[in-house]
Amino acid sequence: MATSWGSIFQDEKQLEELARQAIDRALAEGVLLRSAQNPSSSDVVTYAPFTLFPSLVPAALLEQAYAVQMDFNMLVDAVSQNPTFLEQTLSSTIKKDDFTARLFDIYKQVLKEGIAQTVFLGLNRSDYMFQCSADGSTALKQIEINTISASFAGLASRTPAVHRHVLNVLKKTKEAAKILANNPSKGLALGIAKAWELYGSANAVVLLIAQEKERNVFDQRAIENELLDRNIHVIRRRFEDVSERGSLDQNRRFFMDGQEVAVVYFRDGYMPSQYNAQNWEARLLLERSCAAKCPDIATQLAGTKKVQQELSRVGLLETLLPGQPEAVARLRATFAGLYSLDMGEEGDQAIAEALAAPSHFVLKPQREGGGNNLYGEEMVQALEQLKDSEERASYILMEKIEPEPFGNCLLRPGSPARVVQCISELGIFGVYVRQGTTLVMNKHVGHLLRTKAIEHADGGVAAGVAVLDNPYPV
Repeated sequence: MATSWGSIFQDEKQLEELARQAIDRALAEGVLLRSAQNPSSSDVVTYAPFTLFPSLVPAALLEQAYAVQMDFNMLVDAVSQNPTFLEQTLSSTIKKDDFTARLFDIYKQVLKEGIAQTVFLGLNRSDYMFQCSADGSTALKQIEINTISASFAGLASRTPAVHRHVLNVLKKTKEAAKILANNPSKGLALGIAKAWELYGSANAVVLLIAQEKERNVFDQRAIENELLDRNIHVIRRRFEDVSERGSLDQNRRFFMDGQEVAVVYFRDGYMPSQYNAQNWEARLLLERSCAAKCPDIATQLAGTKKVQQELSRVGLLETLLPGQPEAVARLRATFAGLYSLDMGEEGDQAIAEALAAPSHFVLKPQREGGGNNLYGEEMVQALEQLKDSEERASYILMEKIEPEPFGNCLLRPGSPARVVQCISELGIFGVYVRQGTTLVMNKHVGHLLRTKAIEHADGGVAAGVAVLDNPYPV
């Protein structure tokens, strides 16, 4: 897809001047991160890396991604309510993946005691790439769905103004008007507000579980501020605080520093390195409470790579979403090839195929947070080591999506503005709220486009590889 700003790429002086203007506008709009040197303080901030220009995205694929989001919301919710499916699906993984096993232990404990929570809140983001075929046609293919701490709704709400500014500076006012309005932070806040309201205690607060060192605090503050505008108060605490000063009353209501908590919103707790013994205790305490957790432990498990792989099996969607053939068709159209590495013939065959054609596959562990996947020679080495070991069951294989690269200019603090070949990943934010068995809210609330140079195989914005972007629909 040729860009309408390709001609500017040749003019280095103009690029540098545009970059200066764009960076100043990004700082003014609040597209911010704390500094890497001092991630616990907002005394020194920098702009979050972003593209100088919006990237071209096929309008039909953008529409398709939006159209399927409510189906994905329903699917995640259905999986989270199906203990049999979760147990069968994760049985081999939990034998060899300690992190998934610890989450699953909490899940089993809560099921045994009886789930106290009656209001369920899902804030997720489904991520896609645009598969480019030999004939030049493009198709939307899901990379993953994030069911815990799906980030960048706040910053993505602030970047459209930056790209409009750049195009207006270039006197491209018609093009500037085509950049879509986008406010996912407001949408996520609506979901939290609904769950808070259904909890039914006017004095209760929202508890945001935050990391001690959080560069991406402004992204989170955007959601907090939307809630405060609705007179819903948010308190930020760490797992350690919960463990030291959190408690349950006899009705399993959760109190933090004496304040009743209606909703727990996790922006921590998605990687093994974020837990010690104290943090695991805190997670169990929160899970046992009647507060609405975002996500509850079952929904976090529903977002694992192993579940994603199992959902692609023939006939499974029909079982989980009975009587909804249109939803099933929309979902299945976005699935890339996904392969189990469980011990046995099926897993052996998948490994043999990946070793024979390594450039067509990605090896994925059960991890969130970017930077964990293995490609090419690294994948071959890992598969050679794993192929006779039961540890292979803690991974899945996925068909490698091959988007068509394009030129853009990635702006990062301390780096010169230069045009590089890039690929993009599109995320759609989804929100749902369920009370008992009734779905009371199910919507898509905005998008996130992240773009990275093609030399980087893996990693998101927080992992320091991709940068924030906006889709320019064509």
